[in-house]
Amino acid sequence: MKSNMSSADRLVRLMIAVILAALYFGNVVIGTMGQTLVILAAVFTFTSLSRVCLLYLPFRYSTKKS
Repeated sequence: MKSNMSSADRLVRLMIAVILAALYFGNVVIGTMGQTLVILAAVFTFTSLSRVCLLYLPFRYSTKKS
């Protein structure tokens, strides 16, 4: 797939993923909400590393400059 994320977009997603993981592993957020945050952090990490946001595709949106 063609990448559709800029470097800034990827960096913001990685920072959010780190914060969400820290909240869970620091026992600030526990239970179902904590597990949801870990899953969201994993999705943000995956999209940052793959450089493709699947939610951007149907709308043909891209933050990457061509």
